[in-house]
Amino acid sequence: MAPRPLHVLVVDDEPALRKVFRTSLAASGFAIEEARSGEEAVDILPQHPFDLVLLDINMPGIGGVEACREIRALAPKIGILMVTVRDAESDMVRALEAGADDYVTKPVRFRELVARMRAVLRRLEADSATQPTIIRIGDLEMNLERHSLRKAGNLIHLTPTEFDLLVLLMRNHDAPVTHAKLLRTIWGPEYGTELDYLRSYVRTLRKKIEDDPAIPKYILTEPWVGYRFCDPSDPVSPESADDSL
Repeated sequence: MAPRPLHVLVVDDEPALRKVFRTSLAASGFAIEEARSGEEAVDILPQHPFDLVLLDINMPGIGGVEACREIRALAPKIGILMVTVRDAESDMVRALEAGADDYVTKPVRFRELVARMRAVLRRLEADSATQPTIIRIGDLEMNLERHSLRKAGNLIHLTPTEFDLLVLLMRNHDAPVTHAKLLRTIWGPEYGTELDYLRSYVRTLRKKIEDDPAIPKYILTEPWVGYRFCDPSDPVSPESADDSL
């Protein structure tokens, strides 16, 4: 029996963009439904077993961020991928804080979009399973029980704070993690704006795990937002200049 197609709700107030998303994603095997506004998306959501919502951030009515918050409340386990305007850093942070799993920026590159969608769905599937005691990404192996990290088999010493920070990033592999979430999770709820403090720890981690800390492959900076932990051999955002939607 063939697996059921992944069901995606595309939410955008522009009919032309909805048509492009529907045509492109359907050709890649996704089952697509459409909503013209955040309000319509919230109404449609309970009627179908959606796996993921592709949600534009700039829409009339309640808007993408508030729609994201309502969708997350209705369906805590659904994937939410926001479509934002490039360099709109405040929108990106607000979307993530409202419950979005990730975002892509316009003009949307189709291969990047599909890669991000599949990464979100993989994380949701992994989250529903038992948390592993060993995390392997690239040449790195993190043993949570032994509080140890190895790179290509070689033991790397980490302080307790460095270890906790790296675990948080690796557990959110392929996902953007905001500065505020990193600070509040690792250092406590009273933190959130001490960016220099966080950056100093990230610099130290890069010196320990990257082949070239000046050109990081594992801990990537998400400008104005936070950091994203990636597998160097499996980039989530393949660069492409000829497949924009």
